[in-house]
Amino acid sequence: MAAARLLPSTDLPRVAEALEMIAPRWSVWVLMTLASQPGPLRYTKLKEHLPWLADGQLHPRLRALSDTGLVERTAQTRLHVTYGLTPRGRELMPSLTALAAWGDAHLEKNLVLNRVTGKTEPERIPAAQNAEDTLAVIGHRHATVLLWTLKARGTTTMAALSAEAMADHSPSAIYSPIRRLIDDGIVSVSRDDVASLQLTAPGQALAPIYQALSAWATARPVPDADTHPVWGTPRIPAAARSGQWAAHQARKTGQAVAVRQPPAPAPATAWRPGELFSAATTGPSR
Repeated sequence: MAAARLLPSTDLPRVAEALEMIAPRWSVWVLMTLASQPGPLRYTKLKEHLPWLADGQLHPRLRALSDTGLVERTAQTRLHVTYGLTPRGRELMPSLTALAAWGDAHLEKNLVLNRVTGKTEPERIPAAQNAEDTLAVIGHRHATVLLWTLKARGTTTMAALSAEAMADHSPSAIYSPIRRLIDDGIVSVSRDDVASLQLTAPGQALAPIYQALSAWATARPVPDADTHPVWGTPRIPAAARSGQWAAHQARKTGQAVAVRQPPAPAPATAWRPGELFSAATTGPSR
């Protein structure tokens, strides 16, 4: 069945627009840093929380987030300017929580030595970095419509997916974005009589992200979110969840070590402000 007949007509473009709004690098770090504070911050105080960002990086992010209505800039005087989240910015936090939870569960981690236990274990990544890394996987051009259509259709051929999801483009335009999704472990290819595409278990597990973004984009809860025809919560057997962590090419430095995913991940818990810098770090690990 075609995706267009399964979906409320506003869901897909609004979710795609929301992802485009927060996808630029450092946007999530800024938003989650402001969310972790009891009130607005002066620029110098905000910069103390993000010391790895130069003024030429932080200023444009703040300006862009202000233009989108997520951050409020308040000029008390010419020299006293504060930045804080708008109500819409705070309402976005469940979506960022979902992005961070998916990244923590499914993105490849390096093994590092725990100096306390003497054992190697997956490195700890700050919540904001996990969220930004997830956006790098699902926020690139055409990714949203391809994932959405694949969820609606189930297993399908490249030609059918191209005709439905990218009808306004040449048939070859699908190759680059779909290859990227395959490389990142979100889409798999099966080769029986004809090559066909389908979402992997990590791809299916994107459901909470799309649910949260749909609710935020429409400023209301998604009716029957758990049974939404496309991004309702999938019921995947525990055995199907196990496997390699989804690879994220942008996060790799040198040769990363693949880590097995736990067979039955615990349900994602809400992100709390104190967990933003949950890993000892002076900046993003990637």
